[in-house]
Amino acid sequence: MEEAVVAMFAIFTIFIACPGMIMYFLSKRREHESRLAGSPAMNADLQRIAEKLERRVQSLETILESEIPGWRKHLDRREP
Repeated sequence: MEEAVVAMFAIFTIFIACPGMIMYFLSKRREHESRLAGSPAMNADLQRIAEKLERRVQSLETILESEIPGWRKHLDRREP
């Protein structure tokens, strides 16, 4: 009886558990590689968005400076 259990466990481990673990880790590796492959495009998009936001902030600061001269000094005094 005990030998049958050991034999069934060995067969399960060899033919089901080991290939399953190998396929699991291979799929995780492929998933990780696909994320890295898409990264440069995403970084370029984020860089473009950051530059656009920087231009908007600069425009707003220019508008504020023309309408409220010294607005930055007023804000600097309020900070602790």
